[in-house]
Amino acid sequence: MRPGLVAEVEAWIAADPDPSTRAELSALLAAGDAEALEARFARPLEFGTAGLRGPVGAGPARMGRLVVRRTTSGLARWICRQAPAAGAAGAAGVVVGHDARRGSATFAADAAEVAAKAGLPVHAFQRALPTPLTAFAVRHLGAAAGVMITASHNPAADNGYKVYEADGAQLLPPHDRELAEAAAQAAATGAAPGAVARPGGVRRLHAAVERLDEVALVTAYSERLLELLDHDGPRELRVVYTPLHGVGGALAPAMLEAAGFAPPLAVPAQAEPDPDFPTVPFPNPEEPGALDLALAEAAAVDADIVLANDPDADRLAVAVPAPPGTRRPPGTSATGWRVLSGDELRAVLADYLLSTTEGGDRLVATTIVSSSLLRDLAAEHGVDYAETLTGFKWIARAAAGRPGRRLLFGYEEALGYAVSDAVADKDGVSAAVLAAAMAAGARAEGASLLDRLDAIEARLGVHATAQWSLRLAGSDAGQRLAAVVGRWRADPPGRLAGIEASEVVDLARGARGLPPTDAVVIRLGDAGRVVIRPSGTEPKLKAYLEATTPPPGSSGLAGARAEAAALLAALETEVAARCRAG
Repeated sequence: MRPGLVAEVEAWIAADPDPSTRAELSALLAAGDAEALEARFARPLEFGTAGLRGPVGAGPARMGRLVVRRTTSGLARWICRQAPAAGAAGAAGVVVGHDARRGSATFAADAAEVAAKAGLPVHAFQRALPTPLTAFAVRHLGAAAGVMITASHNPAADNGYKVYEADGAQLLPPHDRELAEAAAQAAATGAAPGAVARPGGVRRLHAAVERLDEVALVTAYSERLLELLDHDGPRELRVVYTPLHGVGGALAPAMLEAAGFAPPLAVPAQAEPDPDFPTVPFPNPEEPGALDLALAEAAAVDADIVLANDPDADRLAVAVPAPPGTRRPPGTSATGWRVLSGDELRAVLADYLLSTTEGGDRLVATTIVSSSLLRDLAAEHGVDYAETLTGFKWIARAAAGRPGRRLLFGYEEALGYAVSDAVADKDGVSAAVLAAAMAAGARAEGASLLDRLDAIEARLGVHATAQWSLRLAGSDAGQRLAAVVGRWRADPPGRLAGIEASEVVDLARGARGLPPTDAVVIRLGDAGRVVIRPSGTEPKLKAYLEATTPPPGSSGLAGARAEAAALLAALETEVAARCRAG
């Protein structure tokens, strides 16, 4: 073992309040398992794209009670250092929510206890509820911050810690570093989590943990959601819904009914929260096979649409019947159902909102890795467009620095959508209600969401997208991923799929007003684009591919799609080979 490791482990055991993780480390020490101990101590969890995430277990590189308590102690210190700037928000305290993953309720209770001991009022959810409600509550209550215990769509072994700032959006750099430093300072002093060294002159806040009035909060959320809809619009729609063993079932069906739809039909095997996610290898609606049960149920009951949330309900997947005899692209199930990609669903959602709203203050935003079609839709409607770094902490703040602008719609290709400024984050529940309203409207006109997508692509051209990923394992996964991106950065290809690269942008140095990030963009003129970056939430390398065509008109749509699909396939082959080399 490296020098000092045993002392680190013993110090952690002494401070850890969890007997199970203390026993885990004690057993590894007794066995002399240096590799396992290094995996738990070499690289502590860090704030990534959406907070802390990692496997539940012992040590600073795992999600455990001591990590949660020290992080919350850091959060409390950080909030107190904002005073008096925090003002009323500081007095309103912290919102704490959680999903139904393994350890979530305990971690949330730890976070609430530490924040309260630090002198902050705490508004704690008692039930496991969707992440968007925590984000909504921060704004609605005027709180200084919010904590959501969730690992979203990560594998069952994981959990996470997401932080919202007073504006209701996720923690933004450099605040994440400041919070981490405050947590490290608390650990270094040996102070019990919750003991906060307050700056001189800061008013001591009243410490209390309050049970949130969840009924009132859900009512307020529902009222804001219903503002999106035409109250006299069609509502005839047969919906199959799955929360993928997550917490969406506690909210989404009720919101659909509040909007005037018939109660959705549940997928029985996935309707109740289950942290083991027994019917899906990965509880991510993007993963192949994740929606198989829902699609089979929809075919059996002759449904009009499938709506699926990920386990914390901040993402949405949609599937619709593919008309007989039509193309069967990737995403079409054996039962004839077509799962829309994130970029495809984005197109119809954005087009609907742009077509049904007015005002020169409207802004739409997406990320550097998402389809460029949103830019073209914005131009068509005369609306401002913004491109941000990956992650909703950036998208939600796209209107910042743009006086007189409001975010009408934001999205990221990984099934994340903001369709209302009531929630400064992605919200799979409100997006599900809006998707149902769109589908019902199209159905009343004898059309479908696929027809809406056809019309958009005929006008603006095909913008086909795909994603390729490389998942790595081991404690050095992060370094190996960085090395792959580094090779693209140091030696970018001059051509891809036979097309000359028109521009290579290294975002590590920042570009076009964007902060630095670990990503490389290769543009292929008007034909497409490739973005290479490591995931901010999982040990994966991600490649985002786009192939575009000029507007083909309705008569040339099939040919344009075939052309774009061929280019995507060629790009994927070359990108995969290059990423795996060495």
